[in-house]
Amino acid sequence: MERIILFDGVCNLCNKSVQFIFKRDPSGTFKFASLQSKTGQNLLKAHGLSTDINSFVLIEDKRIYVKSTAALRVCTHLSGLWKMLSVFLVVPPFFRDLLYEWIAKNRYKWFGKKDHCLLPLPEWKSRFLE
Repeated sequence: MERIILFDGVCNLCNKSVQFIFKRDPSGTFKFASLQSKTGQNLLKAHGLSTDINSFVLIEDKRIYVKSTAALRVCTHLSGLWKMLSVFLVVPPFFRDLLYEWIAKNRYKWFGKKDHCLLPLPEWKSRFLE
């Protein structure tokens, strides 16, 4: 099953989240592409999403998940107790996404922004889509 995470490549919080996922995904379940990359833009178009989407995106077996649903579905595949966060999937997305959108709206202010996308460590390069 193919699982691709699209993330904001200039967002410090998003880049730290990608690093967090790498460390807890030893089997290499996920592949990654930044929203700003050509691959990210092509995947968004192919799945009928706006190319200026402001969300964490999970493409899982040709299905699209965004915002808190995407983040919680990722947690179900991570090692350790992170799987337990998936219980929040029973909470309606409207409520979960209120918190998600508040953090997303303030992420640059709170965590900062880079001028360019994350460059993966050499050992992670094979999991980044170009």
